[in-house]
Amino acid sequence: MNRCSRLPLSSSRRQRGLSLIGLLFWGAVVACVAVVGMKVFPTVLEFYTVQRVVDRIASSNPATVPQVREQFDHATITEYSIASIKSSDLIVTKDSNDKVVIEFSWDKEIDLFGPVYLLIKYRGKSR
Repeated sequence: MNRCSRLPLSSSRRQRGLSLIGLLFWGAVVACVAVVGMKVFPTVLEFYTVQRVVDRIASSNPATVPQVREQFDHATITEYSIASIKSSDLIVTKDSNDKVVIEFSWDKEIDLFGPVYLLIKYRGKSR
């Protein structure tokens, strides 16, 4: 006599797993997150590129604001991923130690679908 025939009928085992509807639901959720991630990733990469360029310019401690803007313009030519900010958007000041501090900010709207947009506000300053 096998083991299954000894189990009472009232103690039937419940099946576990993912149904087809559940699979489709989670697949749609993962696809939506992936699409948003693919649209956001280039803008985050651009932010870190701008941050790296600004840090490099500030560490060279240029003497004048036009020199800062000129170096940033030159960097935007060589760094093709910088498109959302221009040198005129930079705020250049000096701290108490006479070191150049460069601040920047911009807003990025990402079209998701239909009338839905994702707004990201990027802000940063040299270290």
